[in-house]
Parts: sequence; C-alpha cells; structure tokens
Amino acid sequence: MANCQSGGTTMRKRWIFFCNICLLLTFVLPVFAQDDVFVPPLGWWDTCPTPQNLPDTIEIGAVLALSGPIAVYGDSQQAGIQLAIDEMNDFGYFGDGVRLNVVYRDSAATPEQTREIMTEFAEDETILAVIGPTLSTEAFQADPIAQDAGLVVLGVSNTAVGITDMGDYIFRNSLPEAVVIPGVLEQVLEYYDIEDVIMMYDGKDSFTRNGATIFRNALDNNDIRVILEYVFMTSDQNFVGHVPYLVRLQPDAFVVSALADEAILAINAIRDAGFTGPIIGGNGFNAPAILLQTDVNSEGIIAGAAWNRENPRNNDISDWFVENYQLAYMTQPDQFAAQAYTGAWLIGTAIRCADSTERSAIRDALAQIQNFESPLGLFSFDENRDPIHPPVAQIVRDGAYVVLTDATASE
Repeated sequence: MANCQSGGTTMRKRWIFFCNICLLLTFVLPVFAQDDVFVPPLGWWDTCPTPQNLPDTIEIGAVLALSGPIAVYGDSQQAGIQLAIDEMNDFGYFGDGVRLNVVYRDSAATPEQTREIMTEFAEDETILAVIGPTLSTEAFQADPIAQDAGLVVLGVSNTAVGITDMGDYIFRNSLPEAVVIPGVLEQVLEYYDIEDVIMMYDGKDSFTRNGATIFRNALDNNDIRVILEYVFMTSDQNFVGHVPYLVRLQPDAFVVSALADEAILAINAIRDAGFTGPIIGGNGFNAPAILLQTDVNSEGIIAGAAWNRENPRNNDISDWFVENYQLAYMTQPDQFAAQAYTGAWLIGTAIRCADSTERSAIRDALAQIQNFESPLGLFSFDENRDPIHPPVAQIVRDGAYVVLTDATASE
C-alpha cells in the first residue's frame, strides 16, 4: 500500500504564504478579523473564536486515488486539499502555533486498498476526520468502517445515490448526480432541440451505472426518447468499433456516463465517426485529461459541474482560490480541486469551531455549517449531510469548459 504522507515542504509553504499576502494586497478584497490582521476571505474567523484547547499538531487523513486509471482526479484533489491546509496553517486558523497536517494515502481506486486505509485511519485516534475516497464505489466499501468507528468522512467527489445513507458520520460536499444531471439537462434543453438520444454507459462501475439511471429518468421526464442504450465495461476498448453504427442511427445527442479513460475513448470515437451534435456527460467529464486527450473532438461536449470559474454566481473567494492555485501549481484548477479545497476548509472550520479533538464534537460542528462562503458559492449541509448549492452547465469551447449560455451554445 503506497504511503504518500506529506504536509508540504517548509519552503513551499513560505512561498504560498508570500503569494497569499500578495494576492490579498493586489487581487482580492481582504477580510479583516482578529485585531485587523489580514486573513483569507473564507473561513469562520469571527463566527467561531480562535481555538484554545487544541494540541500543537492535529491530523486528518485523506484517501485519494493517486495512482491508477483515475489519478487525474486524485492528483487535483490532493493539490486542492494541500493548498487549503497551507492557507489555514499560515494564517493561524487553529490558534497560535497549532498546525493541521494531512496524512495522504493512495487507494489506487481499489475498494480493497481503500478499506485497508480506512481501517488504519479508524484505528488511529490521532486522525480526527477523513477526506475522500475519490470514487463512490470506494466509499460504499470503506465508509461503513469509519461510521462504525465514529470517524467523520467528507466525500469531495462522491456523487452516487446513497452515500450519506451510510450513517451520521458520513458527509459530502460534492453535488449528487441526482441533482447535477436533471439540472444540467434542463439547461441544455433551453438551447438545443433534442428529441432522440443514444445513451452509452460503463456497466461495471457503480458510479456510472447510477449516472445512467439518473440520465434515463431525467430524459423520460423531459419526453426525450432513448433510441438505444449501449453498455460497455471498464477498461474494455473494443466498444469504440461499434460507435460508427450508433452514429448512423442519427440521434440528436449522445448521453455518456463514464469515467475519464472510457469517456475519452467514447468522445473520440463519436466525433471521429462524424457526429457533430451535443455529447452530454455527468461529473465524470470534468477531468482536465479529457480535454487534453480529446483535443478538437472535445468541442461542444457538455457536462454538469459544481464549479466553473466563469460561473456568474462566483464570488471573490473563487477568484482567491484560482489565483492561489495557479501560483502554487502553475496550472488551472478543475472542479475536483475546487471541491477538495472547499472540503478541507469545511473540515478545518469544524475543528476550529469544535475546539476539540473529540471526533463526535467535530461531527456536530460540521453538521451545523450553514451559509459558508466558498469557491462553490454559499454552501450549506442539509439535514442528511448532503450539500446545498446550485449546479452549473458547461460546454467546451476552444479547448476549455465555459458556462453554457445562449452565446456559447450557438458558437
């Protein structure tokens, strides 16, 4: 089992601290708190007093897919988490001299390894909470272990139905597909005349099967006919040979529920077969690798998302996040980084407000978070520990996701 424990080097943390100060002075309207000291524009600096009862070092765990076929998601998540941790530590969010460290573990997207990691975290009383795992499939296998141990888990990319049903210690800040897909389809129909579609989905993965079910129901609710459902299996590349036949059926759009590797194959095959209409996907379409490896074939694909920098609902906090992320990593953040960054701030805020290392106290504080200003917008947990904030529909134009509007739809 890979051990990727890291809290960032001292030099890197100093660099991010310097960058944060520069951004506060030049790009982002600063927020004042705690005797007029500059602090980041997110966080409950005034709502919850500075903790007085925390030890000098506190730890949380993160179980992420940092290797294997979906590392494109896990890498972004680790970057987002670490940026948030560095900011909270550098600005003293947990009190004078108190630092929060993250113990990273690589699940390699395998349920067995994820269970081993969660068991390790559950048995280690110094681990106050866990962020992850990356896939809903992993969460269904591992989260019950944390629930039994009374260990808070915050999923930052778990969108399948039933995640928070596993218990009152299980949270997520990632919008469920049941919210994203119908909302995005409704927006798509404002700009496109779609009557018939072909649906393709990965029948092996629980997340993509769940997505297909939600798509099926949303299409039916909008009186859209599914000409044919084509089911393929994870890692099976042979399905691309059947795509030209599917294109010849002349659908108005393709609907695809797949993770990154299979989504790339499907998009390229559909475009190479001559289809120029909309290709609509769920959260699995949001990995940067999809745009890189589909190149011009990505033009016009549509996906639901929890975050897009160009979303008109975004705020100064989203700008703060993007600028800091670019300075730290020399690349643009994606939705997975934004959700992980927000998730780390949510866990940090629960620890600050609880002012305790008791897992139950942290759980209670996390459940009480309402109207938290974040890159995702104004964020709250509902009574089932699911997120409350609206989705955004986005379309690829010139190799990048932009918000779906009348103008971008007609390009």
